[in-house]
Amino acid sequence: MCFVALNINAYCLVNDYVEVRLDVTPCDETRTDILAALLAQAGFESFVPDDKGLTAYIKAELFEQDAVREVADDLPMETDVKLSWSIVEGRDWNKEWERNYFKPIVIDDLCVIHSSFHRDIPQCRYDIVIDPRMAFGTGHHATTSLVLRQLLAMDINGLNVVDMGTGTGILSILSVMRGARRVDAIEIDEFAYNNAVDNMRFNSTESVRLHLGDASLLSDIKDVDLFIANINRNIITADIPSYLATLTPGARMLLSGFYEEDIPVILASAEPLGLKYESHTELDRWVCLALRY
Repeated sequence: MCFVALNINAYCLVNDYVEVRLDVTPCDETRTDILAALLAQAGFESFVPDDKGLTAYIKAELFEQDAVREVADDLPMETDVKLSWSIVEGRDWNKEWERNYFKPIVIDDLCVIHSSFHRDIPQCRYDIVIDPRMAFGTGHHATTSLVLRQLLAMDINGLNVVDMGTGTGILSILSVMRGARRVDAIEIDEFAYNNAVDNMRFNSTESVRLHLGDASLLSDIKDVDLFIANINRNIITADIPSYLATLTPGARMLLSGFYEEDIPVILASAEPLGLKYESHTELDRWVCLALRY
């Protein structure tokens, strides 16, 4: 591993982020996906892969150089990683994202996702406006698109839905557009929560009940027909009893944010609670796992 450090201003504003660049040799999608998954567990929020490596973003106050080095060292394959980082001021992030990263995306010719600044947008039945800032969930990542496809294929008209770890709010927004009766969206990160509030307004889906906090908030939510959690394996396995407590008999659960080889780990926590495997979909080794209660 080769590490090259840049000087970082020690006096960071609250919304400042650290941009970490990982140049990977050899570079392929598997390596960048694994790096993104490991970095997500270390607190990173957004990822931009390319043919030379990965750019990742984390709140400045959470950034630890040693933690990033450990992630690179833990990569389970022979790889050279050249690492550098710099501060991205919070007030500059939106322009940077708009110019370079977030492009319109169409899901199954039914749903188009774009930002408020995009023009020449394809026409689809469901038109979702997302200004992502630093929040995860634009539809580009495999996990988000997998869950979106499930929501487009399912009949959720009249259902009560929970969107755990809502990020930008995109899954909640589509749920409302697809006819959900009630949607509770929970987000632990205040910056992402505020972003979701804005996105609900953009899409006229203010009926979504947004909650700032963690799984402890689920104790006040009952009679859920569809529970969605696009987070990561460790959080899901730790919190799945709280998820279960919200469900009505016959409810479904859509879980994502982990790899296909992690399915047995999820099932080991889910099946003793009475959740049964129904199906799963896969994209680039990431999966969306459907369970039935």
